[in-house]
Amino acid sequence: MSIQEINKHAVLPPIISRSDKEFLESMQRYIITETERVGCNEEGPADEYYIIYRNVFDKVIEYVTAYKSILTSIKKEYDGFIETVKEGQRAAFCLHGKLKALAAEPTALVYHRKRTIQLEAKMRVIENNSSKIQLQIDKMKQLRAEYEAKEVRYHTFSKDPSKPIPVIIGDEGIVEELLEDEPGKAKGAEILLCYIERFSELMSLGEYEKAACFAANSPRRILQNIGTVNKFKAVGKIRGKPFPLLLFFEAIFSTSHAYRRPINAELTLEGIKCGLSEKRLDLVINWVTQERLTFSEELGDVICDYGEQDTYNKARCLALAQMIYSECGLHKKALLCICKQGQIPGAMEYIQQFKDFTYDDLMQLIKLCPHIELIQCLTREWNGKPPSLSFGLAILDLFSVDLKKVGIKLLQEISKGGKSIVEHLMINDPFFSLENWQEIANISLQNGFDQLSQDIMSILRSQAGVTEISEEDDTVNLMEHVFW
Repeated sequence: MSIQEINKHAVLPPIISRSDKEFLESMQRYIITETERVGCNEEGPADEYYIIYRNVFDKVIEYVTAYKSILTSIKKEYDGFIETVKEGQRAAFCLHGKLKALAAEPTALVYHRKRTIQLEAKMRVIENNSSKIQLQIDKMKQLRAEYEAKEVRYHTFSKDPSKPIPVIIGDEGIVEELLEDEPGKAKGAEILLCYIERFSELMSLGEYEKAACFAANSPRRILQNIGTVNKFKAVGKIRGKPFPLLLFFEAIFSTSHAYRRPINAELTLEGIKCGLSEKRLDLVINWVTQERLTFSEELGDVICDYGEQDTYNKARCLALAQMIYSECGLHKKALLCICKQGQIPGAMEYIQQFKDFTYDDLMQLIKLCPHIELIQCLTREWNGKPPSLSFGLAILDLFSVDLKKVGIKLLQEISKGGKSIVEHLMINDPFFSLENWQEIANISLQNGFDQLSQDIMSILRSQAGVTEISEEDDTVNLMEHVFW
């Protein structure tokens, strides 16, 4: 039978074994699963397809052992061909990048040249402006040198004598005195006018440091007044430069020793406020302790208030305020500053030194500064002298003005000393009545000092001329004096 005749008949498909069928199905599933996992579609990417089918090819080679050698050879050839294609693609990509860079070079060169021309034009403009500015600076330096070279004594009086001298707040009397019908004083008025004009020129030029020094050294201190202060205040602060107002006060305070009169109270107060506003306590301390200033109660108050805000420097501020109050004769405020510094022995010495403190003054002191040690010193003998205050009255006052904690602390202290200390306080208290000690006993009992209350009552009962009244009788006091 010929081949053509055989082809005319139907040919049955080859019979596939069960294991082969399962293997083929697993390979098909693997291809579908991996293709979906890497997100491949029918068009690519080629690398992912290549990897998937290469893995399938390897598994087929392992499975079909009879054709392993020839299939391996085929796979090797395909791998070599694919690698060659990839190398060609990489080389083409690099060449494409180089070609693109070479094509862009002429455009970049044009932009660079254009930018160079623009920068050169800007540099020429800047150089021209710099030259103009330098000429202006040189001219200003020349004018400034001419101003500084002039001596005030060579100035001529070119103003109309009929016109008044500019308003000089605070020292008008000096100018009027110099304008009397005497040649020497008229010349002095001319010099003062020149000083005022020169000061105004310096302020207008922004030479604030020179203007401050000029005002500080003006003849007869004609420029040391509130009017000058207001001019510096009007300038305000300049970023990156010293505060002009502070420069003025530094100048006038540093030259105060050269004058017979100290800086007046108004300028002193303004200067201290300025220094504190700039947080220059170091300058303020130097001015107050070293320079010739005029102290006032308001000046001490300003420094005290600053110390309340700046707790780190509170002690230093209190010491300064104490010195100012003492110089002004404000002894009650000076004593309060000493106590607030915790210098209790010094406070007691100050009280002994200035004997004009009244009983009410000292009671007010312990209310403003309820220091335990201070109250103890004031209510006991000091250097052989009797107590300045009544311990009992001090206790009652503290409980009445919402200083209960301090009163309780004092009761604790005397209760530690025992009955003998309590008896000594009661006997040597010339300002306090026995009825008041009865009240102290009640306060002690209410605040948990039972033993102290019993000791006080025991001492009261032992006093001659004292009779205890029955608690059932509400119409009389608990204790009644019976005088011999």
